[in-house]
Amino acid sequence: MAQKSDPNSKLVAENRRARFDYAIEDDLEAGIVLLGSEVKSLRAGGANIAESYASVENGELWLINSYIAPFAQARTWGHEERRRRKLLVSRRELARLWSATQREGMTLVPLRLYFNERGVAKLRLGIARGKKLADKRETSAKRDWNRQKQRLLKQG
Repeated sequence: MAQKSDPNSKLVAENRRARFDYAIEDDLEAGIVLLGSEVKSLRAGGANIAESYASVENGELWLINSYIAPFAQARTWGHEERRRRKLLVSRRELARLWSATQREGMTLVPLRLYFNERGVAKLRLGIARGKKLADKRETSAKRDWNRQKQRLLKQG
């Protein structure tokens, strides 16, 4: 018998372009500090993390330039759509992220924004290194070859 999917867990937004533009070396899960109207808007599916990034500033981790649509019923006490949102990670992970960005020249790229099985909003961050144009072409060529290979296997 197939397992039922958990009604609390739900993918809200995914940054599919990040895996093309960056070589993801490691990833981690971070909590995110949200307002009530932001949570309701996320449950409705109104978010975009494609142009956003994370940064360590003054000993805190911040999500910058992410978009959460305004919630229609919260006009008076709504939220700013592109405000900076604090991310919650352990002190050890924060030190590791600071080291990766400042010393090693890595970038913190949001990969997925979702609700986990307990219904809590989480953000999957990737510690990434930017790809050069030749690396992007190589990735594209591999993807095309895999598609072609699957077609050939399917035909016979």
